[in-house]
Amino acid sequence: MARLHVARALSGAVVAAVLTLSAACNGSGAGGGDGGGDKVTITIAGPNQWNSDPKSFGPAWDDLVTRFEAAEPNIRVETTVLPIPGFIQTLSTQLTAGTAPELVFNQAPHQPDQVLPLDEYLDKPNPYVPGNQHWIDIFNADQFGPKSGKVRNAAGHYEWVPFNLVTIGLYYNQDAFAKAGVQAPLTTYGDFVAACPKLKAAGYAPLAMDNGWLGQGWTYTVVMGMLADKYFDRWNQFDADGKPGKAAQLTAKSVAKAVLTGELDPTKTPEVAEGLRLIKAMFDACATPNWSGISGGASFVGGDDFVGGKAAMAWGTNFADAGLDKVSWKHGTMPFPTITPTDSELADGTPARFGADTGGTSYMIPSTTSGKQLDAAVKFLQFASSTQGGQAWLDKSGGIPATKDGKAAPGLQGLMSGEWFKHPPRATGLDLQPKALAGKPSYDGYLLGTKSEDETLRRLKENWTTAAKEAAKDAGWTESWAK
Repeated sequence: MARLHVARALSGAVVAAVLTLSAACNGSGAGGGDGGGDKVTITIAGPNQWNSDPKSFGPAWDDLVTRFEAAEPNIRVETTVLPIPGFIQTLSTQLTAGTAPELVFNQAPHQPDQVLPLDEYLDKPNPYVPGNQHWIDIFNADQFGPKSGKVRNAAGHYEWVPFNLVTIGLYYNQDAFAKAGVQAPLTTYGDFVAACPKLKAAGYAPLAMDNGWLGQGWTYTVVMGMLADKYFDRWNQFDADGKPGKAAQLTAKSVAKAVLTGELDPTKTPEVAEGLRLIKAMFDACATPNWSGISGGASFVGGDDFVGGKAAMAWGTNFADAGLDKVSWKHGTMPFPTITPTDSELADGTPARFGADTGGTSYMIPSTTSGKQLDAAVKFLQFASSTQGGQAWLDKSGGIPATKDGKAAPGLQGLMSGEWFKHPPRATGLDLQPKALAGKPSYDGYLLGTKSEDETLRRLKENWTTAAKEAAKDAGWTESWAK
């Protein structure tokens, strides 16, 4: 299945080390259990989205695990923390090798048969939700359910469960803005770029950036969402079930058809090149110097520079707010600015939007998991996704609930209001990546000045075509354009 979220690939040496580690900690592929009677141990493996601790997802997560183990005394849960820059390649390698632990973060590229379909479980009651008849019914249907075209795999199955939703935004240092004479929020692209020299003159890097994929990917997604919105009706050819019709958002099938029929061609669709130019102009004027040599962070992009007071702004998730508890300066949040017709002749005034999406904390079960380990893994998914299990964790981790009756953590108002928080109904997620290149944005060379615009657009076309063909093959689409 073509994935829209990617991370940097690990080197061969690191992959080898990961395989060795997985053999040591894996429960399902190596027999599982701890040999202690009826008690079973399961391992959950994924990136640390909340802090830079290499051993724990943080106190709020540890509390969730403790409460689950108290509710299910015969189950023990271990957490394997994976580095942000390489977790996708790590988990993808494990899934291919059949050595993945019982629960893995859902953003790893994989074949549908490498992950357990959860449709049967989602159609049954969640035991941690009183009166529930179908687990699927507890979720916000617009985000996770039959109406959403983004939550089922190429074979049409649910294969992961969200514990929360994620939104992003720009965090800013209020003291830095005051010193530079910059007024927040910055509402247009032109205002944003014009503010950067003022912030530099005040002694700050305007926008923290690093060599991870998040800062580039989020910027690209939001910019292209505005510029390509005008094409939505033309490209929107399939509903959430993959049948001819319309969907609230472009489905993977609609995007694949647009690419394979030439309706969406990076070398001919002018908004793609314009988006790259706008992003590069912003990076050149605003991004942290030498950002390509700065390691990616967890909650913030370029987090060390921002939390350390060296950068005035940074991309961050709703999880990131807790990371600013101990700073000596005041902070605020704002949406990414809107690209206006004054900023670009190809803009039509579509506002910047991101919404809240299921790209937050979501986990799936490898198909190699069986027996008691499988039963235990399903129970953990049920507990963590329920209000009984997950609400306290949401409150402490800056979470937004994926369920109907959950409540968002306090302090997120700046990221959860106005146009920014409306779920984009239109053309987003156009950064398709073939599986072999998962982990590396195709335009970082252009941003760094090592690749030309034409070269970058040709590479994008190759990557998007390959990814669309992979999606068609995985899904078994039989239409003539998919062959």
